[in-house]
Amino acid sequence: MESWNTAIKRAIVPGSSASVLSTVALAALGKSEAGSMSAPTNAISHWLWGEKAARQDTVSSRYTLVGYVIHHACATFWAVLFEKAMGERLDKKDPVLTVTAAMAVSAVACFVDYQLTPQRLHPGFEKRLSRPSLAVVYGAFGVGLALGALFIRRDR
Repeated sequence: MESWNTAIKRAIVPGSSASVLSTVALAALGKSEAGSMSAPTNAISHWLWGEKAARQDTVSSRYTLVGYVIHHACATFWAVLFEKAMGERLDKKDPVLTVTAAMAVSAVACFVDYQLTPQRLHPGFEKRLSRPSLAVVYGAFGVGLALGALFIRRDR
């Protein structure tokens, strides 16, 4: 099993790509369902600003930037666990294994977010998006993890 230092270093790219890709999904689905691209990301900042954050539709540093930073930190956390658990196995550059493992981590993250985490620390975007859209967001998260992991292991 990889060391924590190696897992943390390797997690930067997969965590970032998972964060960005899922944020793109949040924005697209937010525009479609809530009429605002920033509404789902704003809702994440309810960790700091309470329920008022879930009602914000405009882009702002207070809600959107803070929401994205929280989301990015959480994505990086899950990427570290992904790399710690799977890192050496992923070095074989097997795309099927990488995608499968990434989607499994995304499913575990969803389960933890909504079944094990106190309501106050739920992601928040569920306040602005439908359940099918949440599945798309977590799917995009898993794809982002996989793409990042494959990218850092590509042949130079």
